[in-house]
Amino acid sequence: MRALNFYSPLFIDQLRRGRKTATIRLGDKTGTYDRGQLVWVTVGHRHGPRQRVFTAIIDEVTVKRVGDLTQREIERDNPEFRLVEDVTQFLTHIYSRDVTGDDEVTVIHFSEVIEYPPLD
Repeated sequence: MRALNFYSPLFIDQLRRGRKTATIRLGDKTGTYDRGQLVWVTVGHRHGPRQRVFTAIIDEVTVKRVGDLTQREIERDNPEFRLVEDVTQFLTHIYSRDVTGDDEVTVIHFSEVIEYPPLD
């Protein structure tokens, strides 16, 4: 099972409340994530303990330039963001390199899988 990991615990509340339903990752991740794939949504630092928030299904995987992101994609990644500039600043911080509107990103839309107890 693959994981969609988020480094900041600040995202836990957004994930649990369904306010964060996408992630924007630098580069082409189509070889890693596929539509219909089940993943664990986790929070924690690289090479450290991680907390599983929930299981999700990948709804859509799209590769595009940062400058071509829609406001809807931006808000689904981070409800606090509205502009492409917000995304470029955030990605620059996360990836520790300058990110511009010409950089390629993958937008991964996901939905929580509700696991109910089995029926008798």
